[in-house]
Amino acid sequence: MIDINESVMQVLLAFIVVGPLLGAVAALLPAPPGLKGKSPEQAVLRHGVTVTGAILVAAIVLALGFDHDHPSKMQANTDISWIPALDVRIHLGIDGISLPLLVLTALLTFLCALYSYFKQPEGPSPKAFVALVLVLESGTLATFAVLDLLLFFLAFEMVLIPMYFLIARWGGEGRTRAAWKFILFTLLGSVVMLLGLLLIGIKAGTFDMVALATDNGRSLTTSVQVIAVLAIGIGLAVKTPMWPLHSWLPDAHTAAPTVGSVLLAGVLLKMGTYGFVRILLPVAPDGFRIFAPYLAALAVVGIVYGSLACLALAKQGAKGDLKRLIAYSSVGHMGFVLLGIATMTPTGVNGALFANIAHGLITGLLFFLVGALKDRTGTTDLDALAEQTGAALYGRTPRLGGLLAFAAVASLGLPGLAGFWGEMLALFGAFDPAAGLSRPAYLTFTAIAAFGTLLTAAYLLAVVRRVCMGTVAQDAPRLADVRTYEFAAWTPLVALTVVAGLWPRVLLGLTDPAVQQLLAGGTR
Repeated sequence: MIDINESVMQVLLAFIVVGPLLGAVAALLPAPPGLKGKSPEQAVLRHGVTVTGAILVAAIVLALGFDHDHPSKMQANTDISWIPALDVRIHLGIDGISLPLLVLTALLTFLCALYSYFKQPEGPSPKAFVALVLVLESGTLATFAVLDLLLFFLAFEMVLIPMYFLIARWGGEGRTRAAWKFILFTLLGSVVMLLGLLLIGIKAGTFDMVALATDNGRSLTTSVQVIAVLAIGIGLAVKTPMWPLHSWLPDAHTAAPTVGSVLLAGVLLKMGTYGFVRILLPVAPDGFRIFAPYLAALAVVGIVYGSLACLALAKQGAKGDLKRLIAYSSVGHMGFVLLGIATMTPTGVNGALFANIAHGLITGLLFFLVGALKDRTGTTDLDALAEQTGAALYGRTPRLGGLLAFAAVASLGLPGLAGFWGEMLALFGAFDPAAGLSRPAYLTFTAIAAFGTLLTAAYLLAVVRRVCMGTVAQDAPRLADVRTYEFAAWTPLVALTVVAGLWPRVLLGLTDPAVQQLLAGGTR
């Protein structure tokens, strides 16, 4: 780690949040100030790589300068009055909970920009595409960095319009319907969430998230907390997505371009679960405790439902789309995150945060791989893929087939890979929930969720068998194996999946002290 003073950390964090916005404006200029390319389209795509690369470097430097001995302390603090009449402040800061999500967002956006530079997205002007991706990055990074409830809401909403246009303009079949479904679901959830945020701010007399977390709900009556948790929880649950508010997700993923799917699964879904941990757990603990068993119940229903939907799609002879299958798998995986949060224990919440990062790495890789398959075969339909690859991806493209199998076993939670620890910690947390929660009920939830892990293994292994395993026909057309730019975009995800699986302390050492303090009464 490196020694960086607080003022430099503040500048770095501000640059990370605002930099992509400035890059988006520059991308729309007649001649973006990025590196020159052979054509205007290539130049603007290279500009996207340059800007996202600079943000990633700044995020890595910020992580290296972070005080890892005190991860529960808010660092890189910037606190400036913005709207004095409402006591709204431009308050930025990071701790052990938000830092991993900040770095994950910067990494995935850079990899998406790099991938898009070599595999130019099919659709309208690349200028608009790059600008939308950068606005999306800025909104996501701001969500994880702001410490004011109203700023959190603005950042939370900022990502909706860019993702809508990425789906509607650069998506595939059914993109218009999927984009409208995405925007309507998330906007309606956000309206309800805003009412809850305003209720907390007005009743507590401040919108500052640090002050509210430190107060730990003492200035809010139980009835106010219950209403706030219900209102805010609905908005966050839509974005997570939690069953039964998930129905926008499969359509959005199926229609979205590869980059859109990677960012949607890798970072946008994390905004909802982050809100549960950052806002509801510390600010309204009594209200959250009342709803926690219901949240846990919906979480385990989502785990089983998502797995059964995937199993039905993966079944031999079923008309299944691989992108749709991975989208349904996200419903199940995010169910484990919600279950961990609903335990209200350090073990469960740490598991939820770990599973968030693991899901971003692994599912991001899966969507990259599915995009590569579609690029080579023109389809993501499982029957068509099996027919075109001869169900023998291993034999025809051994590296691509091997990566798909690696991502599948990582997603099913193979010990030694990142997918294992989050789900196991969530189950351990549910086995012994916080005081005041019914242990028999949570033991039932644990058993159901554990059954869900078996279903997860079943459908992912079925996908590998259906697409990858078989004998190569002599007259089968040739398919390109992993290209150099694909190798560059996917290698960091593979490496981090292995590192996080073999050395979970890298993440848990950051999150655990912050979670312990959050549950004990806020952050400093």
